[in-house]
Amino acid sequence: MPEIPPPSMPARARLLSIDALRGLVILFMLLDHVRETFYLHHQVPDPMVAAETPSELFFSRLLAHLCAPVFVFLTGLSAFLYAAKQPGGRAAASSFLWKRGLFLVLLEVTVINFAWTFQFPPAKVFLQVIWIIGLSMLALAALVWLPRKVLIVLGIVLVAGHNLLDGLHFPVGHALHVPWAILHDRGWIELPGAALKLRTSYPLLPWIGVIALGYAAGPWFAAGADAAQRQRRQLGWGAGLLAGFVLLRLLDVYGDKPWTAGDTALASWMGFLNITKYPPSLLFIALTLGIGLLLLRAFERRQGAAWLAPLAVFGAAPMFFYVLHLYVLKFLYLGAEAAWGRNHGALFGFDAMWMVWAAAAVLAVALYPAVRAFAGLKARRRDIAWLKYL
Repeated sequence: MPEIPPPSMPARARLLSIDALRGLVILFMLLDHVRETFYLHHQVPDPMVAAETPSELFFSRLLAHLCAPVFVFLTGLSAFLYAAKQPGGRAAASSFLWKRGLFLVLLEVTVINFAWTFQFPPAKVFLQVIWIIGLSMLALAALVWLPRKVLIVLGIVLVAGHNLLDGLHFPVGHALHVPWAILHDRGWIELPGAALKLRTSYPLLPWIGVIALGYAAGPWFAAGADAAQRQRRQLGWGAGLLAGFVLLRLLDVYGDKPWTAGDTALASWMGFLNITKYPPSLLFIALTLGIGLLLLRAFERRQGAAWLAPLAVFGAAPMFFYVLHLYVLKFLYLGAEAAWGRNHGALFGFDAMWMVWAAAAVLAVALYPAVRAFAGLKARRRDIAWLKYL
């Protein structure tokens, strides 16, 4: 076991672990999006039906659950580090969060939605993870002015308490239907006088809690912060979240839908780990952020490992990769459909999950040079303001 790095570890070395973790979950996201493109004939609901889902599909989808919580948490953490480097401090961070949040919301409903549907004008707009990161940044633009202790309490209340609202619903036509569909109750929004429907795939409320907690964790990573203490905190909070997940899951009284033991040990484990993402339940966030914090600590303790560098490249240009891989996947799907036809009903698709994994690995290697080139440009040309948004 390598020794804990000394407190004097350079700031850039610490940031490598953040980029590497972001890069790892980007690759998990790539795997899940290959699944959604070429394995859609085996689509899974949320939460999954553990007893009816093949284990290789179940655990591939479960792995992708890490993506959104880690993205949003690291967005909050990065906002704190950005503020710490700016002359304006919180004012500069608030301004940047506001502008980039609006940019991401606009990007979701235009460029990204078109990548999924290839329809213009669109009949449906799916408000997904980039939308929710954008809205969370808009919320954090206001929340950064709160005292850190208040921010922590607010984050915990939103993450831990939002499941108390699961039974609250408002029908279409009710004055609160639209705001509640955005905040907590995943659903469809129909725009009056327009043949357009919006799908709030990622309800907002708990994600505000996650980004607030990420911002509150920022001082752990501030310049001059003690590395050993930071790693103890990551270990304590990471292990504590996982222990809380196990305890609440065993009690089965709050935090997610009840689970059912299966006929085999594997089936029982699948039922135990079968958590709800839309909106993210307390147990969903506890499990994923617990793992995320432990991974962040592990990456920091292995700063010199050669395998971290490629992960950090992916993590240094996340939005560029996000847009790029969606369009590459769409064109690959259209090409495959034209070449081989629809071999699974109305869809073209792979015949086995190992093909999904193989395709994701090939795409990661193929896209790496473009991502590395853009990340290098972004690092060299800090004078180009718009590069900060990607």
